[in-house]
Amino acid sequence: MKKRRITLRRPGIINVIILLLFCGIILKTIYIGISKKVDGIDIKKFADNRNTQEDILYAKRGTIYDKNGEILAQSVNSYTLIAYLDPKRSENEKKPQHVVDKEYTAEVLAEHLNTDKESILKQLNKDKYQVEFGSAGRNLSELKKTEIENLELPGIDFTVSTKRYYKMGAFASYIVGYAKTDEKGNIKGELGIEESYNNKLEGTNGKKIYQKDLYGYQIPNTPSITEDPIDGQNVYLTIDNNIQIIVEKAVKKLTSERDIEWVTFSVMDAKTGAIVASASSPTFNPNDTNTIKSYLNPLVAYQYEPGSTMKIFSFLAAMENGSYDGSKMYESGHIEVADVRINDFNNKGWGTISFDRGFAYSSNVAATMLGMDLGVSKLKTFYQKAGFGQKTGIELPGEQNGKINFTYKSELANASFGQGITTTPIQTLQALTILTNNGTMIKPYLIDHITDNEGNTIYTGKRTVVRDVASDKNIKYMQGLMHNVVYEGLTNVWIPNNVTLIGKTGTAQIASPKGGYLHGEYDYIKSFAGIFPEDDPKYILYVSVKKMHGTTKDLAGCVTTVVEEIANYANINYKKEDEKVTTKQINLDSYINQNVEDTKTKLENLGLKVIVIGQGNKIVNQNPLRNQTVIKGETVFLVTNKKPYIMPNMNKWSSADAIMFAKLIGINYEVNGYGKVASTSISEGSEINLDDTLVINLEK
Repeated sequence: MKKRRITLRRPGIINVIILLLFCGIILKTIYIGISKKVDGIDIKKFADNRNTQEDILYAKRGTIYDKNGEILAQSVNSYTLIAYLDPKRSENEKKPQHVVDKEYTAEVLAEHLNTDKESILKQLNKDKYQVEFGSAGRNLSELKKTEIENLELPGIDFTVSTKRYYKMGAFASYIVGYAKTDEKGNIKGELGIEESYNNKLEGTNGKKIYQKDLYGYQIPNTPSITEDPIDGQNVYLTIDNNIQIIVEKAVKKLTSERDIEWVTFSVMDAKTGAIVASASSPTFNPNDTNTIKSYLNPLVAYQYEPGSTMKIFSFLAAMENGSYDGSKMYESGHIEVADVRINDFNNKGWGTISFDRGFAYSSNVAATMLGMDLGVSKLKTFYQKAGFGQKTGIELPGEQNGKINFTYKSELANASFGQGITTTPIQTLQALTILTNNGTMIKPYLIDHITDNEGNTIYTGKRTVVRDVASDKNIKYMQGLMHNVVYEGLTNVWIPNNVTLIGKTGTAQIASPKGGYLHGEYDYIKSFAGIFPEDDPKYILYVSVKKMHGTTKDLAGCVTTVVEEIANYANINYKKEDEKVTTKQINLDSYINQNVEDTKTKLENLGLKVIVIGQGNKIVNQNPLRNQTVIKGETVFLVTNKKPYIMPNMNKWSSADAIMFAKLIGINYEVNGYGKVASTSISEGSEINLDDTLVINLEK
């Protein structure tokens, strides 16, 4: 038998290739082991990123309060609605963890999110593990989250983040400002104190570094590094909640009754320079930045020709330069300056009158004659000394300089009565402190104090002297002239009923974009600068309105209401003995322990609106309190000795009355929007659970 011969062959080409590849892999591994970078990638950093997790520990943003500790801005939890769609998520059919009935879920969610069913259903029909619902499902409050959770919809859940919340809504919104949360979860101020004090409010984020497993969780029993966050500082403003409400209410009333392009109204402590209130219209709700119509803060960024309030300072300039004789007579009506005819506002004047009388009547001719006598240099120098044409340095972003720039005689004439120059409201307020501090100008400020995250006070605002501007003698003389404007002027509409007010009116033409001035019936900026009480000034106020479809009497009514209510609140209800108090003011007694129905009838007969809280027959609390003065038509709350509290019909109530009701019964509240009350979260006639939150929705 012939045997088969077996021959061993040399490796073929395929084996050679395999051998070469194997060697290449070994060489590549050695290269990676000794090299820091491969193909431009830092291998060590890459490995670290795969195995090490760094989480940001967000610092809590500081809270903004008013002077009395009322919260104006705070950080709260915000929720985003999500839906799980993957059936694999549900292990138990009886307790599904994904959306089962998409039609029903879309219908119910649409109702509670105030959106349409179709947009919700579109998201639910996507082939994804989970989905969100756009802007309709973001930034949900704790109240809305609980409301949706109570629906017990399978597969519906929430993610939590932090947002800025403004409890008082549009309250002092241009002062407080607003802050927004960015994509990384950081909150940044973008207007007002939120912006200018962002670095102090935001704090410092911390971090946690740890080794993670394949699922992103920390590997047990491995070390971690934690840097705790440092929470932001808390800012207390000089704004007084009670005075701010008074001013806000007056501004809303004025704008609801008259067509006005804008109005700004501020009140300052006459001795210290602290801003205690500042309201404007249009305003906005910082909880909804879509309500913002202008990003200019009226207090510091509106620049306009001030009109005759500037006569306070042109007359004072003449006094300081020794060229003023108040008893000197002149012919009012008109005066020629260069090739320009300057008229008094009534175009005919009041015959031959004294310069003192000219101030009371707001004579442009008198101011022009004083300006001509002073000359450009002296008048401009005094204006600048009084702080015009330069920033005050108040703690707000966006402050403007104004413009005090005049050269020719006609420009000098106009500047003497507040035309052809521009100022800001905060400059006027600062300049008015000259009149309440014996000729010394005081810097305005908004920060009462700042505390760290442990409650320690680290900064305290205080009275700051800018410079001496005028002599005490001339200040007293000017105060007398301003008294005559209110009490011996052409009208008596500026006289409050319970305190002595001194001041100066202003009416300025509005510059036309095409040059010159507008000449429409309402193309003016009307203003009033006031100080009260006269004998011992406590407050300075300044209000200006643009294109108000109304009369001086309308603006005066707004001012006197504010003055009277602040005087009541601050307990400075007194006038000079020779000034008669009219009967429209009502001094309240104490009604504690008195019969409810008898007291209600008595107060209603006096023309007051009475709100009874509770079911008892005896009064245990009231607002306003004893010895406070109210005006006919205002609201008095009477709290009785028996619960439950029943929700009244708040439709068309003022926001101030709605907030006062909430405070008196001791319930948490939220305010949305601005204007009068449109709706509330608690229905009329239902029993109020004090553990709930009363949501007050105001008209847009």
